[in-house]
This record gives sequence, structure tokens and C-alpha cells, in this order.
Amino acid sequence: MTSVSPNTVSNTSPLALQQLAALKQFTTVVADTGDFKQLSAFQPQDATTNPSLILKAVQKPDYLPLLEQTVSESKGQPMDIIVDRLLVRFGREILSLIPGRVSTEVDARLSFDTAATVARARYIMGLYEAAGVPRERVLIKIAATWEGIQAAAELERSGIRTNLTLLFSFAQAVACGEAKVQLISPFVGRIYDWYKKTAGAAWVEADQSGANDPGVRSVTQIYNYYKHFDIATEVMGASFRNVGQILALAGCDLLTISPDLLAQLADTPNQPALKPALTLAAAKAGAFERLHLNEAAFRFALNEDAMATEKLAEGIRAFAADAIKLEKLILDAQKK
Repeated sequence: MTSVSPNTVSNTSPLALQQLAALKQFTTVVADTGDFKQLSAFQPQDATTNPSLILKAVQKPDYLPLLEQTVSESKGQPMDIIVDRLLVRFGREILSLIPGRVSTEVDARLSFDTAATVARARYIMGLYEAAGVPRERVLIKIAATWEGIQAAAELERSGIRTNLTLLFSFAQAVACGEAKVQLISPFVGRIYDWYKKTAGAAWVEADQSGANDPGVRSVTQIYNYYKHFDIATEVMGASFRNVGQILALAGCDLLTISPDLLAQLADTPNQPALKPALTLAAAKAGAFERLHLNEAAFRFALNEDAMATEKLAEGIRAFAADAIKLEKLILDAQKK
């Protein structure tokens, strides 16, 4: 498969393309995985990881030696140091296979501690730089809490680029834009999950698909707002449940996609020919009010959004739980 640069039209007839190649004409495709041996099949530009993906990967026989080697090389070190070294080891392997950036996440248990988040982010970046990886190829992932956004603002001012994750609300996106973070990852699928569960028997899938999908609507609103006001922060849709959600966001700056959905896109003919759903021209033509949120306004706006409040808390708990499971695997490896 030939990688097609985003925003570059292929010479191949659109009907001859597969959906993945067609999508790459309009959007930078990012692989959402810790299983870096899958990357070559899809030729993504960037890759993202999180504690859950790394935990899943290290339980596979192919990746167990990476865990064991990292533990062996880190004897006597505190657990948080060992975990960060493991995350960076995976990140370095990923960077050897892609031309762009990798996102590596700060421990979710620090989501409400600005100073501790900054310190861990700087340590992670220091590990990459010590291995010869330039800062430009690494994004530090941080949960989009108020404290996380302030940590990201401080890091950005010092030249460390950030990816604000677990983003479910417009208020989070506005605050991230004001903090001048490099990139945000609004979670399409988890928004969809919440609305579908809340609707129960009243949910009609056909009426809530494509551009009407609540997760797609959220990303579209954020993208249009950013582009309308020339906010430089990149928008990367994440957490997809189906190919329809992905195609409905063609034209977004980036989309981070799981290997299973990448495979579906790669195996599906581009018929009818894919067209960008999000465009700069449409964003510029829209009517928007420029918002400015201080801490109190941010917290109230988030509190008013039941979906975002619940999914942010749930996401932090889940990542924290998987971080603990990863630490347990490290402890087990230390006993061998």
C-alpha cells in the first residue's frame, strides 16, 4: 500500500482507491496502538499509545522481552521510573517505523496535579532525548482536566509539545486552544457510547449515524471553531467505534484509528468516492462566538455537561487501573 500525503490528490482514479488511501488524501492517519509490529501494514504518519494499549501489548509473547529487558535494566529504580522507561521504549520502537510523531502518556493518577504532571512530562521527554529522539517527534499525552491543561501550557512554553486526551466537551477544547497546546484528541466513540446508553430503547442507530453521530458532531464543532478563529491547535479525532464515524470526519487534521478499523478501511473500495466532510472554507463561513474561560467558568461548563463529566472521570479511572495492572506485571517480572 502506498502512503498518500494528507491534502494531496492522488493521480489514481478515486474509484480505484481503497478507503484508507482515499482518507489519506484529506487527513493525516494515525495508528492507535501499542502493537507496533502492525504499523507497516497501514503506513500511518503518526502513532498514539496509552496505558491500556501498552498493557495489552506487553501481555503478548512478542513484546514480553521488551518488558523483561526494561525491568532488568532498571534494577533498584522506583516503579514510576520503570514504567516511564517502558513507555519510552515502546515509543522508540514505534518511531523507528513511522515518519512522524508518537504520543506517550503521563500517568493518569497525576491528572489533578499540575506540578507533578509537568515533572513527569519533562522526565519522559528527557528519556527520549537521551536516546537521540528530537522533541519534535514526541507528543506528551495529558488528560484534559483544568490542571492538565495548565501543565500543558507550561510545557508548551518550554518547547515540549502536548496531546490533550480524554477530551469530551467544547469547554475542554476551548481551554486547550487558549493554552496553545499542540494537539487535542476528542473521543468520538466514547461520546457515542454515552448517548446511546442514555437513550436506551429510544436510540435509533440510523438517525444517529454519519454527520448526526453525537461524537462526530462534537469534533465537527471543535474543528470549525478552531479553524474559524485561526487557532493553531491540531484536532485529532479518536476512539472510533465504526468506519462510518471515521469517514464522517474526513478532512479533520488527524484521525487516530485502531488497527482493526484501519484494516477495514484498507480492505474496502472507495465507492462512492470519499469527499472531505470538514473543510476550512465551511469553518470560515460559519458563525461563532469567541469564548474565553477562566478556571471557574471552565469547571462550571464541564459540570453542566453530564456526558463529559462522567466520561472524563471514567477515562481517568480506567487508565489509572491499567497503570496499576502494568505495575503488577513489572513486579512479576522483577521476581523472575
